[in-house]
Amino acid sequence: MPKVSTCLWFDRDAEAAVRLYVSLVPDSWIDHIQRAPGPWPGGETGDAILLAFTLGGQSYQALNGGMAADYGTAASISISCADQAEVDRLWAALTADGGQEIACGWLRDRWGVPWQIVPEAMLRLLADPHPGVSGRAFTAMQGMVKLDIAALERAAAGEG
Repeated sequence: MPKVSTCLWFDRDAEAAVRLYVSLVPDSWIDHIQRAPGPWPGGETGDAILLAFTLGGQSYQALNGGMAADYGTAASISISCADQAEVDRLWAALTADGGQEIACGWLRDRWGVPWQIVPEAMLRLLADPHPGVSGRAFTAMQGMVKLDIAALERAAAGEG
């Protein structure tokens, strides 16, 4: 059966990006690093050209393509977080050193890769059978950049 992997394109920083990603997300590791056997248009002998890695149990690849990629917003890596501490930890690490906050729990890391940092509480509130609860949570989320669980729960309850 074929194995499916998402491949992320980097200029020359694939190895640094992958090392950061696997350090942040549980159940993650580098499976293999293919190094260039000789000089190539994007680098030198011994440079990482393709990395296979597992991120949160999912298969990925990272390719050094020798030029920057524009990821757009059509796809992102989404992480479900158990609590605010996990949201804050991932948000700080992924926006550090040139990453950018976007809106509604979305950010771009320093390499331009889009991420969604989503608290499990947000998913629970949006799925609430009472339309007032889910609607208030959804409205509150739209005004946030990094999602704040306590503020979402207050809004969902009709407080503030």
